[in-house]
Amino acid sequence: MTSATRDGALALGRAYWQQVERSTRRLIRAVPSHGGTALRVLGRRGPALLRFGPPVVRLTPDVVGCSYPILGGALARRSGGTILFEQHRCEHGPGWVLRVAVAGFDPRLAAGAGRPAWTGLLYLLVQAPVHQWVGRRHAAALMGARPK
Repeated sequence: MTSATRDGALALGRAYWQQVERSTRRLIRAVPSHGGTALRVLGRRGPALLRFGPPVVRLTPDVVGCSYPILGGALARRSGGTILFEQHRCEHGPGWVLRVAVAGFDPRLAAGAGRPAWTGLLYLLVQAPVHQWVGRRHAAALMGARPK
């Protein structure tokens, strides 16, 4: 459980960026960028795969979390959407539940509006599974388990 503070909320996001780097053997790096974060291939010199704005913290008695607005990048068709990292107090008993979610994101590799489904296969077969894999590793690491 992350502490129910601003620093604790921000730690959820930092842990995710660190997991992206570990999971890709630092091929993709999280680089500070204009108050936010950019995921770049090969560090500062590589292209920005995704760019995120500054984190937005959420602290309530039942939620500790932060989200980052998606500003664009090579893997985004347009600016928009968020990536969210939150811990929610369990409704039925003690403890917390981790939530990692992406909402409103328009991936460049997905099929565009009115396009045949096969045009989005690269997203379905590569980008989405990689995001899910990193998210599971992030959750496992925060829970103290060995990531798979």
